[in-house]
Amino acid sequence: MSRFDKAMLPSRHVSVGPERAPHRSYYYAMGIAEEDIAKPFVALASAGNDSAPCNTTLDAQADAARAGVIQGGGMPRRFNTITVTDGIAMGHQGMKASLVSREVIADSVELSVRGHCYDALVGFAGCDKSLPGMMMAMLRLNVPSIFVYGGSILPGRFEGRDVTVVDVFEAVGRFAAGTCPLQDLTALEKVACPGDGACGGQFTANTMACVGEAIGLSLPNSNMVPAPYSSREQIAIAAGAQVMELVAAQLRPRDICTRAAFENAARVVAATGGSTNAALHLPAMANEAGIEFDLHDVARVFKETPYLADLKPGGQYVARDMHEAGGVYMLMKTMLAGGLLDGDCLTVTGRTLGENIDMVTWNPDQKVIYAWDAPITPTGGVVGLRGSLAPDGAIVKVAGMHRLQFEGPARCFDSEEAAFAAVEARDIAEGCVVVIRYEGPKGGPGMREMLSTTAALYGLGMGEKVALVTDGRFSGATRGFCIGHVGPEAADGGPIALVEDGDPISIDAEAGTIDLLVDDAVLAKRRADWRAPDNGYGSGALWRYARTVGPAYAGAVTHPGATAESHVYADI
Repeated sequence: MSRFDKAMLPSRHVSVGPERAPHRSYYYAMGIAEEDIAKPFVALASAGNDSAPCNTTLDAQADAARAGVIQGGGMPRRFNTITVTDGIAMGHQGMKASLVSREVIADSVELSVRGHCYDALVGFAGCDKSLPGMMMAMLRLNVPSIFVYGGSILPGRFEGRDVTVVDVFEAVGRFAAGTCPLQDLTALEKVACPGDGACGGQFTANTMACVGEAIGLSLPNSNMVPAPYSSREQIAIAAGAQVMELVAAQLRPRDICTRAAFENAARVVAATGGSTNAALHLPAMANEAGIEFDLHDVARVFKETPYLADLKPGGQYVARDMHEAGGVYMLMKTMLAGGLLDGDCLTVTGRTLGENIDMVTWNPDQKVIYAWDAPITPTGGVVGLRGSLAPDGAIVKVAGMHRLQFEGPARCFDSEEAAFAAVEARDIAEGCVVVIRYEGPKGGPGMREMLSTTAALYGLGMGEKVALVTDGRFSGATRGFCIGHVGPEAADGGPIALVEDGDPISIDAEAGTIDLLVDDAVLAKRRADWRAPDNGYGSGALWRYARTVGPAYAGAVTHPGATAESHVYADI
C-alpha cells in the first residue's frame, strides 16, 4: 500500500477520477505508465541555461534528481526558469534586469507548479537572484521542498595565486590607472573563470547558498561542493529521494523557515562576511512566509555576530576551500557551541539543525573557519546604518576593512554610468563621498549593483580613500567603504535626492550611523524645489516592476506576501 494519500495532494486535480481522463491523456502521451500517474508529482525546477557558467550544470543535476524521486515513490517533472547573470549584466543597462529577475523566477516557478498541480518541489539554482527567487517560490507555494545550489566555480590561477572574476573587474581599474598592461588584463580574463559554477568568493551566490543550509531548506553540507565535482550528482539524487520523505511527512517550508531560522541564516551571513544583498533577500523570503524580518532585524543580528570565515572578498579563501574545511556545517558547529544559533529549528532532513550539527566533528586543523571564541573580528562582516541620510536604513560590508569612519564632501551622480565615467577619467578626489542616486528599486528601475564602479575605484587604489553611497546595491564581490540600500530612495524623494556637491556626509560603521550634515531649513527649501525624474521606462517588465516594488528595507518585494493570503497553494 502506498504511503502517500493522493486524495490529499494537489496533483489529484490533474490525475484522479473519470473527469481527469483528458489530463491523464497528456501523461500517457509522454510515455508515463498508469501506476506512475498515481504517484505524487514532483517538480524539478532548474535555472539551467547557457547564459553563464553559473548555470551550465543545473539541468544535468535536475535530471539526476529524477532517480531519487523515483526511488522515493514519486513521479519527477522537470521544467526551467530564467536567470540574469550579474557578472555579464554588470556595469550597463542589463543590470536593471537583475533584481527584477528574482521576482520573475519566483513567479514563474509558482505559476508552473500551480498550473500543473505539483505536490513537491526540488529547485536548482546557480546565479545570484535565482537562489532567493527559488526559495521565495518554495515559501510562497509551501509544498514540501528542497533547495539545491549548483555549486561554485573553482578558482582560477594567475601568476601563482588564486583569482576570481573580481580580480578582473579590479584589473580594469588598474588598466585605467596605467598600472596594468593590456596584455596582463587579457591574460587574466582568460584564466579567472576556469569552468562551470558560480563566482567562487563569498559573493551573493555563495552567501545565499549558505543561507539555504542555515535556514534548513538544503541538505547538510551540500551547497559548498564545487560545481565540477562528481559528488554533485549524488547530492541531487539524495535531494530527490528526501523530498519524498517530506511529502510523506507533509513537512513544509514554512514549518522549517521560522523567525528563528531567519535569524540563524542572518548570523551565518555575518559570520562569513557575506553579501549585503542578503539584507535584501532575507526580508523578501520572510515576506513569503508572513514573517516580519526587515533590514533592521537583519542588521541587529549582524551586529551581534562575530566574523568567523576568512572568505573573499574580505578574506583569503573561496568556496572550494570552505568545502574542504568542512562546509557550512563546520562553521555552524562552532557557532552553535558559542550560542550563536538556535539548534531547535527543523530542517529538510526531518531533524533539527542541532541534531544535524551533532553529526559533525570539529576540525581544528583547517584554516578557513575560526572558532567562535577566537574570531577574525568580534562583530560581523556586514553592518546596518541609519541616520539623516538614510532614515529607512542602509548597509555596508566591513569585512576586511581597516577604516570604519568616514567624513567628506559629497560628489553627486544621478546614474552609475556617470559615476563610472568620472572614475575612469580619474576625476574623483580622495576624501570625497561619491553619491550615486536614482538607482533604487523604483528609480533605476531595478536597483542595479555597482561592482564595475567599486572595482574600478579599488583598481585605482581608491578603495578606502573615498566612500560610495547609493540607493542601489552592491555586488557581494564589492569591497571598500561602500554603502548601499539607502532609503528612502531618491525616486521617492528621500534625503539622498537632496544632496548637492560639497555637502558634508558623515559615516560611522562602528556606531551604525550615516548623516547628511546640512541644516533642516536648507533641506526643506531643496525639497520644495525637487521633482521626481522620469525613469524612461513606459512599458514592459521594468515599467511594471517600478510601479509595484516596495522599499529596499522590506526586501524590494512586489506583493503583500503571506500576511494577505486567503489560501495557500499547498492546501488546494
